[in-house]
Amino acid sequence: MAQSGHDRRIDNIEFNVSDIARSRAFYGAAFGWSFTDYGPTYCEFTDGRLTGGLTTGGPVRPGGPLVILYADDLAETQARLEALDAPIVKPVFSFPGGRRFHFQDPDGYELAVWSDKP
Repeated sequence: MAQSGHDRRIDNIEFNVSDIARSRAFYGAAFGWSFTDYGPTYCEFTDGRLTGGLTTGGPVRPGGPLVILYADDLAETQARLEALDAPIVKPVFSFPGGRRFHFQDPDGYELAVWSDKP
């Protein structure tokens, strides 16, 4: 299978926030980001180069945003991580636009991997 050019690269950063409207106002005013709403608990942002999200779908992460990587083959990527003893902390789930799972790196940082391929 040919790689898409995005395979195994950071593709998205997601901030868990307590108030999407407040975060939109802050990041819009501070950095000029633009936004697209996807329901009451998720808002996508772009800075013109990188896309990310603001969500109230989980606890606020004072330690930092959730870094999301893209994979052409989600199952193969999960198998590779499991072979490296990386704990899968949130199993594969579907969302509008694709599927993703979360894992922990050796230092306990939680990251996610997503794909728009079945």
